[in-house]
Amino acid sequence: MMMECTEIEAASEVLEKSVIFHVVKEMIGFVLYMHQQIPSVLQDLNLEFDAMRIERNDLESGLKQGDEKASTRRKLSGRMRELKQGLRKLEKLMNSISSVLAALRQMLDEVHGVQVVVLILGSSPMQPRHVYELSFSQGSVALEREIECTKNKAAEALSRKIIRALISNGAGSVSYAGPMKLFFLVKAPASFTLPQHFLPKREFRYKKKTVPFRLHIKCKVRNQIMENSLQPFQSSTSSESKSNEIIWFQCRHTIKGLACKSTFSEE
Repeated sequence: MMMECTEIEAASEVLEKSVIFHVVKEMIGFVLYMHQQIPSVLQDLNLEFDAMRIERNDLESGLKQGDEKASTRRKLSGRMRELKQGLRKLEKLMNSISSVLAALRQMLDEVHGVQVVVLILGSSPMQPRHVYELSFSQGSVALEREIECTKNKAAEALSRKIIRALISNGAGSVSYAGPMKLFFLVKAPASFTLPQHFLPKREFRYKKKTVPFRLHIKCKVRNQIMENSLQPFQSSTSSESKSNEIIWFQCRHTIKGLACKSTFSEE
């Protein structure tokens, strides 16, 4: 059983790699939040993490001075223990998210033919509970732009379209299933090599019962020059076609959700 693919039209002729990076980043955050694997949206989680570290540092400075009363010091020490416990959990989560995003960034720097990215929630890629697939039109990715740290208007607009499409298709509407792992896979040319972040998974297949949420990003206008530039690629020799074979790669880094079931209200 396969879910129909929802097509999303981008406003530009080609997609900059920065746009793809931020769109996938937003999708990762959305999937984790809606399946209650993180306590808040990714942006708020970053702010909360930074605020907790600042508070911990301030408390450490205050306790070292030793000017407070004994009762006040007990309260501060109790709060310090809470912060350290919370930070240990959050730090592991934030580090794993950062590792996946760093792998995504380097992959986009290396690959000139990104076709599909997949997010899998479950105990393993072969035993998924939820699968989210995002594909791109061949030749729609711009090659010349470096990935920017800040999200531009194009990325914001496309991210909103993707989130709306996922929500309208019922993403995250199932009951809480406890902490799960998020696995990140990408379809790229077989010549792609980034062993510190990705391993080839030629034999990867969805299980028959798996019903992924499928989204396809299509650029508004196809650039004729860009299409012509693809012709040599399509008519390559057998040795070239082997190196340009599209296969699955699995990110070595995973994101393990927190045990953080909470009540979500629709906006």
